[in-house]
Amino acid sequence: MVLITGFSSEAQTASIQNLDNKQKAIIKIAAITAKGDLSKLKEELNAGLDSGLTINQIKEVIVHLYAYCGFPRSIRGLQTFMTVIEERKTKGITDPVGNEASVIKDEGSKYKRGEAVLEKLTAAKQDGPKKGYAAFSPEIDVFLKEHLFADIFERNVLTYSERELVTISVLASIGGVEPMLQSHLNICLNVGLTSNQLKEFVAVMKSTIDRKEAAVAQKVLDDVIKAKSKI
Repeated sequence: MVLITGFSSEAQTASIQNLDNKQKAIIKIAAITAKGDLSKLKEELNAGLDSGLTINQIKEVIVHLYAYCGFPRSIRGLQTFMTVIEERKTKGITDPVGNEASVIKDEGSKYKRGEAVLEKLTAAKQDGPKKGYAAFSPEIDVFLKEHLFADIFERNVLTYSERELVTISVLASIGGVEPMLQSHLNICLNVGLTSNQLKEFVAVMKSTIDRKEAAVAQKVLDDVIKAKSKI
């Protein structure tokens, strides 16, 4: 199972006010891969490696995002990354491969494991009656719990907060999924990212994707922060 380092409330992480260079690189790589701008992606993949991200961390970013924008974008991103690695090798650059994902030793059902991960992410119990799309299409609820939140989120190459940065970057980039973006911005706060870091996330997005989409992300974030302030 993934171990969450620093899983805490925003108040407990208030001393961390800025995204580091690796986090910014994750945001840019995820957003541009989702957009499919492969020329620009090559630049950001190089920048990501230069920032200290390992090959396996970047691979995991690109694999993770397929759950939100599809296999075609993810595979094209991986193919572009393969080219970048080979080009760097010809220049004599040896990039660290990094850790592989640990073997999952939990033998419980994947559905229950995924449910437990989702409870940690949302800080809410998942044992109530199914509502909305989960009630309308129970099979997608199973796929989400078993695959996204068990198979993918349990992999410890990236932390929960890093995976959520990937997720909100993709959701902001593809547009039209504001309810999901709102949910995952709230999850970001649950897994230790601060309001200031999320404001910086929007700033990074403004310099990376269309300003119209970044403006929508800003509005959704404003709503999330406003709602939190009333609690």
